[in-house]
Amino acid sequence: MENVISPRSGTSFTLKKGQYLKVIDPQGEQVSDIYCFNQSNKSEFLSSGRTLDYNEGIHFGKGSLLYSNQSNIMLEIVEDTVESHDFLLTPCSKDTFKHFYPDETPVPGCHGNLVSALSPYDIPEHFIGTTFNIFMNVKLDENGKISVLPPTSKAGDFTIFKAHMDLIVGLTACSAGESNNFSYKPINYVISDQN
Repeated sequence: MENVISPRSGTSFTLKKGQYLKVIDPQGEQVSDIYCFNQSNKSEFLSSGRTLDYNEGIHFGKGSLLYSNQSNIMLEIVEDTVESHDFLLTPCSKDTFKHFYPDETPVPGCHGNLVSALSPYDIPEHFIGTTFNIFMNVKLDENGKISVLPPTSKAGDFTIFKAHMDLIVGLTACSAGESNNFSYKPINYVISDQN
């Protein structure tokens, strides 16, 4: 069954070891932030630093492994029609909006939406770190300057993750204008036992 995350919101769920999570961009050019925890030990969580280190790069696609802060594999990308994702930038928040969009009324952003979505699992706000930003198009120039460009994802594009441990997962439809080419759209997802 295909589930829908409304624009600028988030959800949470459990994903068992060996299950698959398909994240779909139904309309195109929409980022989705994912963050996860070991279901039996919430002090183990997704780590940008470990993942960048062990993948020896900043580009992710089919075959990439996402690691925890304890150096264990949490997720594996097993199918990917986009292969353009970001693991450098922190999830957008009210402070992000104040910084980059001072003329807009701040919204909770992905960080706030993850805090709310993960609260039933008693996960404290300070445990939520740098998210894996699915479909986000981030470029670095020769001087190290970061640019956030419109996603390259088209309507119906998807990424499929395989869980390597029992997980608590938070997933959003990103709220930041620049990340989504200034149009806020839903994100769909499917959990299955077979790919």
